[in-house]
Amino acid sequence: MPKVQTARGDKAPFEFSATTENLFGEDFSAEGITGDVKIFGEVEDVGRCFVVRGRIECKKDFVCDRCLAQATENQVHDFEEEFDKSEAIEDLIDVTELLRDVLLAGQPMKNLCRDDCKGLCPKCGANLNDGDCGCDKFIVDPRLAALEDLKME
Repeated sequence: MPKVQTARGDKAPFEFSATTENLFGEDFSAEGITGDVKIFGEVEDVGRCFVVRGRIECKKDFVCDRCLAQATENQVHDFEEEFDKSEAIEDLIDVTELLRDVLLAGQPMKNLCRDDCKGLCPKCGANLNDGDCGCDKFIVDPRLAALEDLKME
């Protein structure tokens, strides 16, 4: 579990690099986070509290939500949190919960292989990122299909 050394009246740097299982006691591979997670930053004594700030870097493997292609993304999550001085036990602050929450909350709602992903053709299922499939893109809404039979005079 990650704990950082406090610096009474000063700043103290920290750095971790390990799998999520070693850092948090949980395997985050279901979320696509693979390999080592790198965490670095500093703890600063600002008088009334300690401020922990830094950055989390990790790699995420996933299936694109639009085109279903396998993709990899390097993620960076910045964090900053104040800790009451009473939370320091033997000059150590447990930042496990903070880091876990930042990492999980920083995951996107949609996993896209790229920002301009075109997805799949609704007719033939071809990946439109590879080029146009040639299908007629006009699709009649089945709820309105009966209107096509109306004759206008």
